[in-house]
Amino acid sequence: MAKIPFSEITPEHIYLNRRKFMVGAGSAASLAVLAACVGSPSAPAADSDAAEQTTAATTPPVSDLPPELANDAPAAGATTDELGDPLNTYEEITNYNNYYEFTTNKQTVAKKAKDFEPFPWQVEVTGLVDKPTTFSFEDLVTQFPHEERIYRLRCVEAWSMVIPWVGFPISMLLEAVQPTSEAKFVKFTTVERPEQMPGQRSRTLDWPYVEGLRLDEAMHPLAIFATGMYGKLLTAQNGAPIRMVVPWKYGFKSIKSIVKIELTDVMPTSAWMAAAPNEYGFYANVNPNVDHPRWSQGSERRIGESRRRPTLMFNGYEDEVAYLYEGMDLTKNF
Repeated sequence: MAKIPFSEITPEHIYLNRRKFMVGAGSAASLAVLAACVGSPSAPAADSDAAEQTTAATTPPVSDLPPELANDAPAAGATTDELGDPLNTYEEITNYNNYYEFTTNKQTVAKKAKDFEPFPWQVEVTGLVDKPTTFSFEDLVTQFPHEERIYRLRCVEAWSMVIPWVGFPISMLLEAVQPTSEAKFVKFTTVERPEQMPGQRSRTLDWPYVEGLRLDEAMHPLAIFATGMYGKLLTAQNGAPIRMVVPWKYGFKSIKSIVKIELTDVMPTSAWMAAAPNEYGFYANVNPNVDHPRWSQGSERRIGESRRRPTLMFNGYEDEVAYLYEGMDLTKNF
């Protein structure tokens, strides 16, 4: 019997932790979407100021979209991930974020991002493809079927969350533009708007923010573009209106507010590789056996919990993704 390629098999935890959202023919009238972000190692108790920040930052201008995209209250299709770990709350996820384009202070990103305007939005896909295309946000939510994916997010700073994203596989978009045989890597670029993103007025990083994946990593069924989370559109501080989520990698790989995708035959130099190549490699796979030069990666603290927990290889997705790195020395390809 012929062996079925892994790419044609739906990973078990996707069956257990997803909720599909129906898309009407030629319309988004029955579509619901979601998305996410990065959080902080210490999650202070929510207070009235934090609640006001969240309200201000989580009301995107969706008047040109169906009302089903603007749910009044956070909603998820499950209460835990496939390991039985509970979801982080919507308040935790939207109030504790790493997003240097706005600020380096995790607890004030929501406030700094409140004036960011995610609509209208376009994503240009170019490079080594047969069908270069510029997608509007409306294109993205009507052309690609969305579903909920509950994933763990592990930050390189050794904290973590469990987030119910809503989005679609990156592979769907790439298949639509038809990569050429020369394409080996995918380069992603964040919007550059220093007038709305005060962090870009500093030289903390070389703006705009850039990330990259090998093409086979981007085509993996676990890698998604998220447009929402908890049944609501993404907030500005979480990467609105579209971000990448690659759950087996550290959170900084999951680039936010994407405006450009380029297929290339050259490995991209990401923003953090350029800033500190001895600390941040191209792959950034979650690996408890390879410490960061300044701290251990052997354990992590889940936001909302007081005790640390062991970090899982590939963030717990080893069975699904380990084959991508067979024969590689992960201490060198970190």
